[in-house]
Amino acid sequence: MTTVSDEKSFVLFPLGNKRFALHAETVSELAIPDRLQQFPHCSPLQAGVLVRRGKIMPVCDAAKALLGPEAKPGKFYLIANRRFGSRQEKTAISVSGECELASLAPVAPTGKLPKYITGLLTIGSEIIEIVDLEKLFSTEDAA
Repeated sequence: MTTVSDEKSFVLFPLGNKRFALHAETVSELAIPDRLQQFPHCSPLQAGVLVRRGKIMPVCDAAKALLGPEAKPGKFYLIANRRFGSRQEKTAISVSGECELASLAPVAPTGKLPKYITGLLTIGSEIIEIVDLEKLFSTEDAA
């Protein structure tokens, strides 16, 4: 049985017809679409950069990793903190709709899931995968 003390806060975000989650403490805001600056690069998950609040911020198209290469880019940006070793920077994650804050009790991932899925949440019959951005990006760096 789950107790309230087992619950943690998560930001649930849609990509296509599926929802994923990030730990709430890693998310700082949901932003409306801004002008994405694209440039040649070799990072498959990077869609480009935004200039937000006077700073350049990378934009991650996580849908490609989470749903597959044919996934469509999102309409909004979820601004999250991401670590590079001891350094931290804000990253815009492209999402396809409104996000939701929820307090839920995570469970350990089961089956063969990628290493960047660190847990699962259940809402009714829906299973939501918890994404670890550092592991998601380290998977991309290793490829």
